[in-house]
Amino acid sequence: MIYVHVPFCRSFCTYCDFYSEIASGECDRALLSWQASMLKEISSRSEEIASPTEVETLYIGGGTPSALPPTVLGAVVSAIRKLRPGGFREFTVEVNPDDITPSYASALRSLGVSRVSMGVQSFDDGILRWMNRRHDAGGAIRAFRTLREAGFGDISVDLIFGLPQLSDALWKATLEKALQLRPEHISAYQLSVEEGSALAGMAEKGLWKEASEELCRGQYDTLCRMLSEAGYHHYEISNFALPGFEAVHNSAYWRRVPYVGLGPGAHSFRRSGGKEIRSWNSETLSGWTSQEEILTPEDIRTERIMLGLRTAEGMEASELESLAGKETILALKGEGALEEAGPSGESGQGRLRIPEERFFVCDEIIRELV
Repeated sequence: MIYVHVPFCRSFCTYCDFYSEIASGECDRALLSWQASMLKEISSRSEEIASPTEVETLYIGGGTPSALPPTVLGAVVSAIRKLRPGGFREFTVEVNPDDITPSYASALRSLGVSRVSMGVQSFDDGILRWMNRRHDAGGAIRAFRTLREAGFGDISVDLIFGLPQLSDALWKATLEKALQLRPEHISAYQLSVEEGSALAGMAEKGLWKEASEELCRGQYDTLCRMLSEAGYHHYEISNFALPGFEAVHNSAYWRRVPYVGLGPGAHSFRRSGGKEIRSWNSETLSGWTSQEEILTPEDIRTERIMLGLRTAEGMEASELESLAGKETILALKGEGALEEAGPSGESGQGRLRIPEERFFVCDEIIRELV
């Protein structure tokens, strides 16, 4: 598993707090400096990258990876591929609709990209303007069709709900438009105020107020119902897929599979000498450095519960009992906050999961367990 962080955007979204810088074009000095540092990091971590892993995936995220010219993106991918000549089971690149042209889509195909994750967020032009997105609804639809025409058969679309100005009717219309496109995968996230974002500044000044829990819960329920009726598998709290199109890379995160993170701000996870180690790169466009920490038994326990119960498959009942205690589990089962589930998320024995109707309050349930 390899993750590459691209810290460039052409503009900053209202809600975003991810590390990113403005990119202005192919000859942008900051962009070229990042490329040189990326190639240096790939070389210095070649043994790590080349080692066989449980899950063979490459994910390029950001930021906005599609802000990179194909030549720059290709140089980074080529350096990684030289160390992993066997290729990848899944190769995902995140894109912004405004960057997708027939030539760019073709370039992604030529690089071996098998899956595209497109940040649509909304099909309402007013909301897109408020978010400071570069595209409009029509542009998102055109970009999706361009990717299809280029031969991409695995496209994921990101959506955001839980805005006070997003009415239930508008949210339903957004979902209908997404379903008309029939992407293989849909990720839907509730808007949150992240420290350091423009939205956080607006909230502090009293210029914006979060949506009510009632509105957010209603929109999440609508999301679950409409996507279920359309044949999507709700395999993780925020993620839905047509059968067989669940994200391999992200699913491995939830199972705590080790991975290599490359680029400024990227995190990595490995096991060595009986220890679990998390490391992260500093947030600078060139010459970034790395720090690490050894996870404590309590860190590991918390992560195993928190990540395992995000999914429809849940956790082995015996594992959860060893981590959280039988009495707590019995109490939550009695409240309907946990249920038995089979190996594939079907009703059965041996596993425990949070029922879909309780996903919206999963954080509260997990707090009881940890």
